[in-house]
Amino acid sequence: MESLRRYPVKSMLGESVDSLFVDEGGAEGDRRLALIDTETGHVASAKHARLWRGLLKCTAHAGTGRVNIELPDGTSVAADDPGVDDALSRLLGRTVRLVRQRPDGATLERPDPEKLLELGLDAEVDGRILKIAQATPGDSFTDEAPLHAITTATLDHIGVEALRYRPNLVIATPSSYPPYGESDWIGRAIVVGEVRLRVLTATSRCVVPTLEHGPLPRAPQALRTPAAENRWDTGGHGPQPCAGAYLEVLAEGVIRVGDRVTIGS
Repeated sequence: MESLRRYPVKSMLGESVDSLFVDEGGAEGDRRLALIDTETGHVASAKHARLWRGLLKCTAHAGTGRVNIELPDGTSVAADDPGVDDALSRLLGRTVRLVRQRPDGATLERPDPEKLLELGLDAEVDGRILKIAQATPGDSFTDEAPLHAITTATLDHIGVEALRYRPNLVIATPSSYPPYGESDWIGRAIVVGEVRLRVLTATSRCVVPTLEHGPLPRAPQALRTPAAENRWDTGGHGPQPCAGAYLEVLAEGVIRVGDRVTIGS
C-alpha cells in the first residue's frame, strides 16, 4: 500500500494517514460531513464546479478526533463551531449548512464533465441529479461505494497527483503493470493486511480531478486522458471516462501504509 487518504468533509481537501480502520461504512473519518445547499437541498460537491469549486481551497483535518477546516486565508474553524455555517457561506457565496448525518435520499448535481471542459467551468451545462452513497451503509457522504482505490500505474500514466482523484487507497504497482488495471479487478476480492475487500465497479470520473486543488493548478488531462483511453458503462449512462475502482468491505480491520495487497481470482 503506497498511501492512505481520507477526506473528512465532502469535496474539501483531506489528509494522508499511516493507517485507516475500515468497515462496511467505509474508512473511519472519511466523508462523514458535508455541506447542504439550503436553496436546493443538494449536497455541495465540486462536481458542480461553477458553484462549489471553492471547496477545494479548504482542507479538513480529523487527526485530533475533532474536524477542523482550514480556510483559504489560513484561518481555521472547527466543524462544531457555532459560526461554521456562516463562515463557509461567506466563502462560497451561497447559504450552506454543515451536517454530520446523510439525509435520506441525499442528492448532488453532476453537470456533464466533458462539456464543462469544452465550454468552461462557469457554463450552464446540463447533467444529472445523482443519489449518493447507494452502495454505502450508514451516514457517510461517499459518491457511490465505501472505498475508492487507484494504482500508481494509472496515476503515473495520466501524469497527475493522487489527491486529484480523491482515493482512500493508493496501491503501488510494478513498473510493468498496465494503467487502468483496476478495471480488470471488478468482482474480484482484494486482501490488504487483515482486511478483505471486493471490487464493485470502475470509477467514472467527473470534472473534479481537473480543477485547482489548493495550490495545484488545473489539470485537464486528468479527465481527457481516461476519456480517450478507458471508457466503461458503470451505471447505465453509456461509456464514461474511468480511472480507479470502487470497493466494498467484506471483513473489517485496519489497513496500514506498506501492507501487501493481493488481488484474488
